[in-house]
Amino acid sequence: MFPGGIVAYRFCENEQFDFEVKALLGAAWQKGSDPGEVLATASALRDADGPAWFEGWTELARRVRSDGERAAAAGLRTSAREAWLRAAGYFGTGLVSADALDDETRLLPVFRKHRECFDRFAAAWEPAAERVAVPYEGTGLPGYLFRPAGGGADAPTVIVNNGSDGPVSTAWTMLGAPAVARGWNALLFDGPGQQSMLFEHRMPFRPDWENVITPVVDFLLGRGDIAPGRLVLAGISQAGYWVPRALAFEHRIAAGVADPGVVRVVDSWWNNFPPELHELFDSGDRDAFDGVMREGMAEDAEFAAYWRWRAKPYGIDSPFDLLTEMGRYDLTGVLERITVPLLVTSPEGEQFWPGQSLRLYEALPAEKAFVEFTASEGADLHCEPLGRALFEQRVFDWLAARLGAAA
Repeated sequence: MFPGGIVAYRFCENEQFDFEVKALLGAAWQKGSDPGEVLATASALRDADGPAWFEGWTELARRVRSDGERAAAAGLRTSAREAWLRAAGYFGTGLVSADALDDETRLLPVFRKHRECFDRFAAAWEPAAERVAVPYEGTGLPGYLFRPAGGGADAPTVIVNNGSDGPVSTAWTMLGAPAVARGWNALLFDGPGQQSMLFEHRMPFRPDWENVITPVVDFLLGRGDIAPGRLVLAGISQAGYWVPRALAFEHRIAAGVADPGVVRVVDSWWNNFPPELHELFDSGDRDAFDGVMREGMAEDAEFAAYWRWRAKPYGIDSPFDLLTEMGRYDLTGVLERITVPLLVTSPEGEQFWPGQSLRLYEALPAEKAFVEFTASEGADLHCEPLGRALFEQRVFDWLAARLGAAA
């Protein structure tokens, strides 16, 4: 039916959109989507441009949100909760193409609908998730503290570190839900440049992520209801850089997970550019480099939209200045400081940071694990979009062994 396997099958001509469909299908493992809804919508959007993609997924999200509202009005808590989680994921999928729209003001209202759906899901969780604000440099990082029903006082707590542009619903299905299913706590939060801190507060990324995670750890341990010595820091996508960076300086965490491993963030950008462009950048001619880049964006609307989406969290307009800043996101000088046990995943066919998982693993000086995921298992590609059950089994069983916790 699918030559080369389901993971090799392309659901959309646009490479990024195709990956988003695979990620949504994988989210079904934790009830973050319905395969039928996803496949029917993806089929209709197979050749879609950015605006059509945005309209198709947000239309589905609105329909599913309405299903949730009707279920809630009828007192059907489980049906409402599950619909709101799916709707949050579909709104988040639509936002991937927001930078392809002529009217950029549509992004924030749809983001708020996404977050409203997730808020409703979190409130309907049993027990209800606690909305929190982590004190951070004069403001608060918004988050959700999920607990399992009947969880013990010594339960591990997983700090879920999102990636560069994923919605909070994805952070839940990939890391939060499997933690809670094992009787653990899970803290989801928006850091600088992520989700609400980007779209509503215009706060950009920062490379020194220890200055984000240390306030998170301070917040958790200051509550009095979180077991010290049983904290896990787990991250997906670009958090494969942020997690080890934070662990190089924050040693109150018992174990970490980088999915996948990232040593140099900027390489995911340079991998897609011809050598001549890299040479022009290395020459230091900022104006010439920016001119070539902007000419390319003017000629290729799809590339321009993708660039704007990926660049937005950095808050830098000049392509030369952006890539210069991204050069600071490099673990090379701090790897020897990591003493926390760290699991590094390595999915076959990693499309953003190929080879960097092994590079990170080999440089780690302390306890470590290297976990591969392959195409023959259906668990290849960035963040194993269609291999979620296998990911959970391998990663959380390793964590349980480190923490002495039953999984």
